[in-house]
Amino acid sequence: MSIPRGTAAASSIDLSKRDLTLDLARVFAVLLVVVIHLLEVGVGAGPHGLTISRPLEHQRWFNAVTWVFQIMPLFFVVGGFASLTAWRSLVRRGGGPADYVTSRVLRLAQPAFPLFVFYVIVVGAATLIGVDPKLLGPVVLGAGSPLWFLAAYGLCQAVVPFAVHWHVRAPKRTLLVLLVGAILVDAARYATGNTAVGLLNLFFVWVLIQQLGFWYADGWFDRRSWWQLVLVALGSWATLFPLTSWGPYSPDMLTNLNPPTVPLIALGLSQACVLRLLRPLLARLMQTRGARATVFLIGSRLMTIYLWHLPIIIILAGVALLIPGASPEPGSAAWWWSRIPIYALVLALLFVLSLLVGRWEQPRMVGRTPPGWAVAFAAVLTIVPPTLIIQYFLGLELAIVGAVCFGIAIPVLARWPRAAAPVGESAPSAGAATSA
Repeated sequence: MSIPRGTAAASSIDLSKRDLTLDLARVFAVLLVVVIHLLEVGVGAGPHGLTISRPLEHQRWFNAVTWVFQIMPLFFVVGGFASLTAWRSLVRRGGGPADYVTSRVLRLAQPAFPLFVFYVIVVGAATLIGVDPKLLGPVVLGAGSPLWFLAAYGLCQAVVPFAVHWHVRAPKRTLLVLLVGAILVDAARYATGNTAVGLLNLFFVWVLIQQLGFWYADGWFDRRSWWQLVLVALGSWATLFPLTSWGPYSPDMLTNLNPPTVPLIALGLSQACVLRLLRPLLARLMQTRGARATVFLIGSRLMTIYLWHLPIIIILAGVALLIPGASPEPGSAAWWWSRIPIYALVLALLFVLSLLVGRWEQPRMVGRTPPGWAVAFAAVLTIVPPTLIIQYFLGLELAIVGAVCFGIAIPVLARWPRAAAPVGESAPSAGAATSA
């Protein structure tokens, strides 16, 4: 299927300017994810050996907090804005779907590959030396929980050329079709009790939220007055009450994340409105040199921070057990206060780690753009393993599958042989193929 390139004409934004408030929102979202996971990991030494708990989820106010701080829908809204602007910029320079998907899938695949290799080595070694499966299982399950993002965001990026076409041709109808699809998937899932059916909403829910980012980029939220944005935000947020009280959905928005469900759509719309309401304040903040430097420093390492923060949190928890007095009882007052220095330490270690693996966040092709079938094959290789992890959780087998699939996808995308140049002409450089 070909994608019309005339979509560039529909752009209503000035691509020569970068909205730094979106970079700030993206950084905030990832740093908040680190905070949440740090508060969810409780490791202690009990009378029967090591105990692993989730102190954050035991708080009475936890469900209510997730209605505000389940921030991943905002990440996909911001991703939609960035995707639309990048696609239109690429089209204006003569690029096409294969160029876009190649670049975007590489940005996910390359940082993820060393992590899968790490899990193969660590989980494989722990299995060989006979670590108790009752201990190893929950640790590996928790460590692999953020990998859902690779499936969801990879799928969204792979369909951007099509999604932009739908957005230009019929923006309202596209949202309606995706919403109906998400509702039908949830209905089938809860009616049958088959969780695997819900995986279809990796497409319907997250692509719909990405489309909201397209609307944001095209100025729909800019054209709303402040009171309209407030009403839309409150109205969409208020739908969570009937959905969780009378509907089948959990009041815990983290539970509604995997597989994704309709309440995330309401959160995404509400968060998009709030982001637009805060934009003047955030824009003033981003005019300061300190804020720009911080956002650039963290933003250039976002995938490293996101992918590696849980392994580091778990390793630190294990090391603390070996130091007398360094591991307070999870959920105690001392434990809660200890999260502040531990959070700073996690970020410091992630920065050091980024010096070693951060180069994987800067994919560079060394050949021409692969043909469409090769790009599609590589995209599938990067989407399937994390999708399986959502359903079956991370273990040694899926870690191996992930390492192999990502290890194949990267050279397929990045090292496609250069086309032979006509006589008298030089072959295009790799940089020209990936300038998007």
